[in-house]
Amino acid sequence: MTLLLTHSACLDHVTPPGHPERPDRLRAVAEVLADDRFKPLTRSEAPEGDLDSVTLCHGEHYIGELRHIAPQSGMIYIDGDTSMSPGTWEAVMRGVGGAVAATDAVMSGAQQNAFVAVRPPGHHAEVSKPMGFCFFDNVAIAARHAQRKYGIGRAAIVDFDVHHGNGTQDIFWHDPTVMYCSTHQMPLFPGTGASGERGEHDTIVNAPLASEDGSAKFRAAFENLILPQLQKFSPELVIISAGFDAHYRDPLASINLKADDFGWVTRKLMDVAETSAEGRVVSVLEGGYDLQGLKESVAAHVTALMGA
Repeated sequence: MTLLLTHSACLDHVTPPGHPERPDRLRAVAEVLADDRFKPLTRSEAPEGDLDSVTLCHGEHYIGELRHIAPQSGMIYIDGDTSMSPGTWEAVMRGVGGAVAATDAVMSGAQQNAFVAVRPPGHHAEVSKPMGFCFFDNVAIAARHAQRKYGIGRAAIVDFDVHHGNGTQDIFWHDPTVMYCSTHQMPLFPGTGASGERGEHDTIVNAPLASEDGSAKFRAAFENLILPQLQKFSPELVIISAGFDAHYRDPLASINLKADDFGWVTRKLMDVAETSAEGRVVSVLEGGYDLQGLKESVAAHVTALMGA
């Protein structure tokens, strides 16, 4: 069975007018997953995460500062892309709680896999720095939680968001127990993710793509580079940073993927999980800013997960 975790509080993180990372993204996901074909999903609310989980990946001083500046009214700007409204703190903590709860459900065997539909995204949040719409790195926290609670020796995080997950790379740069793999457009924000960035233990696998590269080069990057490295690493849990902004409709980039590509890569990652991780996959929403493209891509991704 596939678990869907989400929470209405994630709609209360309000961004400035015209901002691409907006509550309508989550409404679009909810709309497409309300279709009859997704009735078999096990649905649950993402619980609020705890700060102890956040400290697995982020510094206590940073966490305290972020909590302190969270506004009670109005909006504050952390940088040109990243802002906080009165609903942001709970939305962020629901993202953490959803990722942790999904990991618990999958690791305990209650569910085969899970999709966590939350916002804001997380993969740009570094150990002590919010950026790129992100505050806490949900997928990184999920990996650390699996290690701490279940004794996982090797976890893999695979990121197909069109932007490189600099935060996830930052958190695990020195760690031989977590492999981070990413396809992303270069040059593009945040400017990291060159193929030569491999981490202290050769467990960072970056496969940058150029504008207009399209489906064939995306799939080749997985077939020729990422999947072989994952198979060699033999992860006991596969976690996906599921960003859908590489879709051809998306306004922020131009790799020009189609929804079918997200279904394809999901099935490939499920195959890896079947080989070494007893099929365990946790997927967490990252980017995807064209609402129609997001709907199509999420539908393809979740359909693949349900085919376990």
